[in-house]
Amino acid sequence: MKTIFITGASSGLGKATAILFAQKGWNVIATMRNPKKEEELTKYANIQLMSLDVTNAEQIKQTTEKVIAEKSIDVVFNNAGYGLAGPFEGATDEQIVQQINTNLLGVMRVTQAFIPHFRNNKNGTFITTTSIGGLVALPFNSVYHATKWALEGWNESLAFELKPFGIKVKTVSPGGITTDFSGRSLVMTQHPAYEDQMKQVLPVFMDTERAKSYSTAEQIAQYVWEAANDESEKLRYVAGEDAKAMYARRLEVGSEQASKEIENLFYGK
Repeated sequence: MKTIFITGASSGLGKATAILFAQKGWNVIATMRNPKKEEELTKYANIQLMSLDVTNAEQIKQTTEKVIAEKSIDVVFNNAGYGLAGPFEGATDEQIVQQINTNLLGVMRVTQAFIPHFRNNKNGTFITTTSIGGLVALPFNSVYHATKWALEGWNESLAFELKPFGIKVKTVSPGGITTDFSGRSLVMTQHPAYEDQMKQVLPVFMDTERAKSYSTAEQIAQYVWEAANDESEKLRYVAGEDAKAMYARRLEVGSEQASKEIENLFYGK
């Protein structure tokens, strides 16, 4: 029976992935900051809950050592993260540091902790949730994009050096997901100089017609399942019809024209 280690499993894609893999017969180690609050995942005998804050390097070290001592891990799914949106000028240093610490450095820490285990086994797969926001940029998400674009480049480079050891590196880049991400997983910055712009841009983000093309967390979890079981060297799994269309358009017309089209969408220029 294979085992997957998941970060950020308390809700949304992380929880949906934990349930999918458990239903498929895998052992699942589902980590989150406060597992005592979790109820749904406790219904599955093959899901083990563990406490993990990806910004806590020492806790990552201790948790990884404990997990590896007990069982062999086949897949690590780096999913923990959140969104920081709004004017960059209004972002505090604490907000910027926390966003990078969680979305980027947290993934790096967890991955680095598991590399020796995979290398010794000459097998293993790292899967990281990036975002269509790691391939395409939208207004007022600059710090979030910084972390997701960084993850895409980091994973692409890492795949080269881990391949000789039989280790696969993959990214899942979802578009919109119909979860509570915009509620519990979104932090907004504020600055008065950008109020008029925000009034223009926010309705586009909140457009119910656009949301109709979003995927459920369960649908995106299927892409994680595909990545975990794909024996090919495929690196990117662009996930969701909206993400596929957006990325395909960027590749078709080039980055400059794609950016102009996004500007037209949000600003009506």
